[in-house]
Amino acid sequence: IKREFPEILISLDTFLSETVQFGFDEGIDIVNDISGGQFDENMLDVVAKTRLPYVLMHINQSYQEMHHKENFQDITLAVNQYFSKKMKALREKGIHDVILDPGFGFGKTVADQIKMIDEVQYLGFGENPLLIGISRKSFIYKPLGKSPLDITEETQKLHLKVLKQGAKILRVHDVAEAKKTVDFYLSS
Repeated sequence: IKREFPEILISLDTFLSETVQFGFDEGIDIVNDISGGQFDENMLDVVAKTRLPYVLMHINQSYQEMHHKENFQDITLAVNQYFSKKMKALREKGIHDVILDPGFGFGKTVADQIKMIDEVQYLGFGENPLLIGISRKSFIYKPLGKSPLDITEETQKLHLKVLKQGAKILRVHDVAEAKKTVDFYLSS
């Protein structure tokens, strides 16, 4: 893809260091690691070596538990504590170009995720760009009794809400609809 379309930025979703190295050799631009470096002990060293921008996502500590619903007393506080601890470790490795992803859908209840939507402006301390990945997430469609493909309007309303609170990147499935939302936000 990179050879055919060299101007396109390519983000590689992986939690495996060998895959990062392979992707780097093939020309990827960003590493999107759902594990925060927790599922592969060599991940952060390889990211540091490649000097690629790194997406740090909030997630439970093990692969087996990543979707286990945690009982967070305050989800925003828990996510920020995780980011603070992980950012310290990343800086120590020399990784400074970091995008934060609060990990919608990973081990969080519907109530947790709604609270995170309401408190996006407090996530990540405003020091790093915030990526929001809520497209086709079950916390939106299940309470509405809809399918993932039938929540475009609801998702775009939430996209607009998080953009207004400072989110910088949206991970989407419905690109054309998301572009309309971003254009509307930028024009208002």
